[in-house]
Amino acid sequence: MAWYDEAVFYHIYPLGLAGAPKQNDYGEPVHRLNTLLPWVDHIKEIGGSALYIGPLFESVGHGYETTDYKKLDSRLGTNEDLTAFVAYCHEQGIKVIFDGVFNHTGRDFFAFKDIQANRENSQYKDWYCNVNFWGNNEYNDGFSYDNWGGYNILVKLNQKNPAVVDYICDVIRFWVSEFDVDGIRLDAADVLDFDFMKALRRTANEVKPDFWLMGEVIHGDYSRWVNGETLHSVTNYTLHKALYSGHNDHNYFEIAHTVRRLQNMGTLKLYNFVDNHDVERIYTKLTNKAHFAPVHVLLYTLPGVPSIYYGSEFGIEGRKEYGSDDSLRPALNIEDYKDSVKTNPCTALIAALGKVRQAVPALSYGSYDELMLTNRQFAYARDLDGTRVIVSVNNDDAPAGMHLAAGNCTAYIGALSGEKVSVQDGHINITQPANSGEIWVPDGTDLNVKPVKMETKAENKTKNKTESEAKTNTEDKAASETATDAKGNKEAEPKIESKESKDIVTATESADAKKNTTNTEKNISAANEVKDSAKDASAQAAADTPVDPETITVDWSKSPESMTVPELQAAILAKLAGNGPVDAQMKKTVTDNIWHDSLVNWLKSFR
Repeated sequence: MAWYDEAVFYHIYPLGLAGAPKQNDYGEPVHRLNTLLPWVDHIKEIGGSALYIGPLFESVGHGYETTDYKKLDSRLGTNEDLTAFVAYCHEQGIKVIFDGVFNHTGRDFFAFKDIQANRENSQYKDWYCNVNFWGNNEYNDGFSYDNWGGYNILVKLNQKNPAVVDYICDVIRFWVSEFDVDGIRLDAADVLDFDFMKALRRTANEVKPDFWLMGEVIHGDYSRWVNGETLHSVTNYTLHKALYSGHNDHNYFEIAHTVRRLQNMGTLKLYNFVDNHDVERIYTKLTNKAHFAPVHVLLYTLPGVPSIYYGSEFGIEGRKEYGSDDSLRPALNIEDYKDSVKTNPCTALIAALGKVRQAVPALSYGSYDELMLTNRQFAYARDLDGTRVIVSVNNDDAPAGMHLAAGNCTAYIGALSGEKVSVQDGHINITQPANSGEIWVPDGTDLNVKPVKMETKAENKTKNKTESEAKTNTEDKAASETATDAKGNKEAEPKIESKESKDIVTATESADAKKNTTNTEKNISAANEVKDSAKDASAQAAADTPVDPETITVDWSKSPESMTVPELQAAILAKLAGNGPVDAQMKKTVTDNIWHDSLVNWLKSFR
């Protein structure tokens, strides 16, 4: 067992968070990294134990067009600032990993500048892929070269060149000796040379015990990258997609199918997330904002290593606009959120989940066993050393009863609600509130977690306003409706008619309220289940009888969004064939992916 096996990650894009200029003038260092030190305390407060921060090193713009791998970006400060920042993280018990942008460099990198100056006579002409002195580009270099993603500002390194491999391995050694970094997230790992990654793994094993290599991989069989010779983990984009669309479509079958498919790849500790610096914020993507709660319960309890992207714990919005990622990478002031754990229900939930994750080893190391699955309810167990932890989620607008196989203990406690349920005939019977989730741990588990309320920010704001008005006028009827007397007798909740507030659900709902769930609610839930089950049966039937994509002629005039799943699979196989032979495993990886949005993004990645 290593530190990363039980880590809870926090992800920071420093140039954005610190409010750095978009372009680097390579002037005097500005010590913006130091302004992020208070965020380290915040990470600890919400139960984080590791920080992924990057890109950090000198670049001309967004950070992924590296100019100098051994110098902190001058817009952030100096190397001394970075050394002190990592040291402070370590003092707070937080591990740190950097972004390793080793697939390509920027045009200001010393090796590329030498080629510009000396052309065929440059000793670095073989440091990059397919440098052609008979070609040209939009910069009028008088030569062409391979790039990443169609952008000539990102010059692709020749990872088969031993000199390049030695240089990058030396960079890793430098980062450890200079900054004491604990691991690296490899940018664009899905296009890195496998022998190159093996060399990085050997260096990782050399520089520090439990030095972690995690790679950015979008699609494919993750076991190709995650194994004893290459990487320890990769980004779990497959689960990322399922988590938000499975809620937007009221389709827990998609999430469960995804987990099963990932389990079939082997015992992999994947890097799980619901948003990051490249994709829209989870609060923006969710059609029903109340689903923020069950989404994050799943994130923190499914197999893998959970990660929160800075700001998303506050429930902030972030949408891609005009092809720009700027709104996904905003400057934030931690002082604006200093009381968020107490006042923001999103933050309170994330903090509680972080503490539960750290207190319950089964969530990091336990096996996975599916217990119940419908479109709107889902439950599973994480078993470790004879201890069973049960997770239940509900994406319906009505409470749902669940009968779940329990472990060999007499009672369970809801880690988030504090509710206690007895084990009867080897099962627990629970009523899961609407749009919520719970982690059921054996009674007696030491958690130190206060009960949290699962509600949206708007709902919390409405509630606080009502409570404030009640305090100013004790004669007001609203005050009596929201009051709870000293004996704990809860009176009627205020009726709130706003659209968002319809989804208000408290994880501490009383047992009496659960028992009095109306027949109408049950009938509505049952009707929705029948409707969604029919929809899912159709989708499953389509998945179980796939069309062989090799029999399809691709109509390249169609947009990826308008293609069917088999057409997208055929198009992806055609693109792969253009890059070399397509073996049986590669074809299986493509045909196993039956999710339309995922295939659209995969096809677009070839452009």
